[in-house]
Amino acid sequence: MVLIHHMKYIMKKVGIITICDYNNYGNRLQNYATQEVIKSLGCEVETIVNLPYIKLGFTDYINKARRMSIIELSKKIFYRICYRICYFIKKIINRKKCVLAKKRKIAFKQFTEKYINETDYIITPDCIPNDIKDKYDYFIAGSDQVWNPNFRKGSFIDFLTFVPKEKRIAYSASFGMTNLPDEYISNYSRWLSEMPHISVREEAGAKIVKDLTGKDAIVLVDPTLMLTKEQWLSISKPALHKPDKPYILTYFLGETPPEIEEKIYFFSKCYDIVNLADMEDENRYVADPAEFLDYINSSSLVLTDSFHGTIFSILFEKPFIVFNRIGNTPSMNSRIDTLLSKFHLDSRRWDNIRNADDFFKIDFSHVHEILEYERNKAIKYLKNALDIKEENKL
Repeated sequence: MVLIHHMKYIMKKVGIITICDYNNYGNRLQNYATQEVIKSLGCEVETIVNLPYIKLGFTDYINKARRMSIIELSKKIFYRICYRICYFIKKIINRKKCVLAKKRKIAFKQFTEKYINETDYIITPDCIPNDIKDKYDYFIAGSDQVWNPNFRKGSFIDFLTFVPKEKRIAYSASFGMTNLPDEYISNYSRWLSEMPHISVREEAGAKIVKDLTGKDAIVLVDPTLMLTKEQWLSISKPALHKPDKPYILTYFLGETPPEIEEKIYFFSKCYDIVNLADMEDENRYVADPAEFLDYINSSSLVLTDSFHGTIFSILFEKPFIVFNRIGNTPSMNSRIDTLLSKFHLDSRRWDNIRNADDFFKIDFSHVHEILEYERNKAIKYLKNALDIKEENKL
């Protein structure tokens, strides 16, 4: 990416609203990338820590209880007690998983504290500082699945309705789905209509915006693609438990596809196998985002159903194969569809792999030119949305 450092810009302050997930590699790395891209345009940037939906406090619970009948209240208390009992039983059974999850979260928090400038306050729908609109010149919603109602409950925070319309910008935002549930259509239509600058991360998202508002949303690449391989490696660190010999990295957020199990066993005769998202591999499960970068960059082959697993394979020019996600986790197919199509890499889908030689044969020679085009396209969009103009030189 060509970042223009010699130009002088009027300093502006930008607040980012994104998912604050201290458990997901893609989330932390896209947050970092968004920050760095905006900073490269001469802006001061903060990520506004946010919780998009409300948890009832004790006072709210009492007030709500007063409006219930004795029978309703008794049922509520009974179900609540049952829930807590089940919760603690489950916690005891899954104690090992809880310990691992806590270690992983600590590692992700440490990465965040080192590389991402977060606010020292948290906003929620019922707790937004009155002066927040005056703290920033612009607010950016994105990237990641900020508009996915399964994750964010259709919160107005993600559409920046708490600040003046002219300060609202969507940067490579994602719905994470191809069809929006009916109960969200009314609010989404109104909130999107009020947003002057909208860019999304996949074609399916652009179609949703068009259907809801009549607006043409520009489709931009994920912010992680805006940084070069060298920029990413500058914040990576050697993974503590990386194999000494060549290895194949599997990174599945859903279930491991049955059809690949046999292939993994076959390759294990020549390669070590690293299963990065598997709790059974405790040491690697708690690897932080900086180690995640190193694991991909040092691998011989990446097998994944992850959007960002695919992105970093492309950036680091690593042979990779993409699988459709299976199991209870949300599908990534619409975003991966757009990504592979844009970079002419549909051949890397599992369904298109014909023989064992295809696992490692991949041509990245055309990718650089596409990356440059997409990066320039995104920078042009952001400069326009942020009203960034070069100062007059003497």
